[in-house]
Amino acid sequence: MFVIVGWLIVMVCVFGVFIFHGGNIGVVLTALPFELITIGGATVGAFVANNQMKVIKSSLKGLASCFKGSKYTKARYMDLLALMYDILQKARKEGLMAIEKDVEDPHNSEIFKKHGAVGSDHHVVEFITDYLRMMVSGNLNAHEIESLMDSEIDTHHAEEHAAVAALQRVAGGLPAFGIVAAVLGVVNTMGSVGQPPAVLGGMIASALVGTFLGILLAYAFAEPLAGLLEQKVEEAGKELQCIKTTLLASMQGYNPATAIEFGRKVLYSTERPTFLELEAFVKKK
Repeated sequence: MFVIVGWLIVMVCVFGVFIFHGGNIGVVLTALPFELITIGGATVGAFVANNQMKVIKSSLKGLASCFKGSKYTKARYMDLLALMYDILQKARKEGLMAIEKDVEDPHNSEIFKKHGAVGSDHHVVEFITDYLRMMVSGNLNAHEIESLMDSEIDTHHAEEHAAVAALQRVAGGLPAFGIVAAVLGVVNTMGSVGQPPAVLGGMIASALVGTFLGILLAYAFAEPLAGLLEQKVEEAGKELQCIKTTLLASMQGYNPATAIEFGRKVLYSTERPTFLELEAFVKKK
């Protein structure tokens, strides 16, 4: 929603002021379709040539997420920490072997089912169960598991940032493609040098629309989307860091209530529940 609102503000301010100052919007509208095809086609072609298919798919998926609200809310984080509390509490009371069935078959686990907001998220469940499985096996110590967690989070970060980098390259190339469209327009104008000044003026104005459009698309549309996608990637990584911190605190001997407090402190302040909010939520669950 805010993406659309931002774009509307850009369009109203740019074109509204142009018209208000007596600009001939007809010239812009006449040249717009041709310039869009030239710039857009060149951009799409370069994007496809520059990226592997997995990055293209990730970029398209990321672009779609930019038009949706963030799923990483305070309610989701409270549900995540309550899930961590329940499973760590069960392990503390009944022993690590008691959670083996929950780890091996989380889709049929009553604990994961109870926390549907995160219990149905494949990536979150896989991350939790993978490391709980290692804790149950007892073959790795806390430092080894922490190193492995860091490696997995770094890999996740790199994969997600590939889409961000691809969009940033698109934003960087758009002004250049605008110049290409403008140069072609000037070439076309020079080929019609015998035309009356009024006609030549209109052709030059149409050519300059290409430069204008490339810059506008780069800094008002593509670059903001890349920035928004980067923020969403950071949010996804923060959830994994929360899980990591909670599990490591448990491995170091802290009780479940203290372990989830470690995890709570990792969260961004805007979504972090207070101690009392989390305590009340966990008790209610």
